[in-house]
Amino acid sequence: MFDHVDLAIRRADFDDPALALFLTRHLDDLAPTAPKESRHALDIVSLREPSVRMWVGHVDDQLVVTGALVTIAGSNHDEEVKSMRTEPAVRGKGLGMAMLTHLAADARARGVQRLWLETGSMEYFAAARALYRRFGFTECGPFGAYRADPNSTFMTAML
Repeated sequence: MFDHVDLAIRRADFDDPALALFLTRHLDDLAPTAPKESRHALDIVSLREPSVRMWVGHVDDQLVVTGALVTIAGSNHDEEVKSMRTEPAVRGKGLGMAMLTHLAADARARGVQRLWLETGSMEYFAAARALYRRFGFTECGPFGAYRADPNSTFMTAML
């Protein structure tokens, strides 16, 4: 497992070509997992919106993990976890949990009371769902603008 002291988490620099490539790979990885209407990952343009707070994590100057929080329309106390991705070569080393912990700490410090997320229901997403459960997320119904979809698993956690 990486020593989390070595993981440097900071706000995303959208002008960084490494981030653009990382996010493109994220979308490419997700493309074969579900039909287009069931894929809800944000592209780099959407991640630049004012309602989004995005972070990147580096180990030895290498981008290895991302995560974002998006304000849920109509709520001052709820946010959605988006763009959680760990570089495939370093998955299973605690980096996703470190990013999720950072996201929750940021949200809590700003008065957010509940986090929500949508992830895939397929086997490809089993490790992600396990990570979220370990953090304290539980399955729930659709939230915000989402609709029931057999390709989606919805989860929530109180902070």
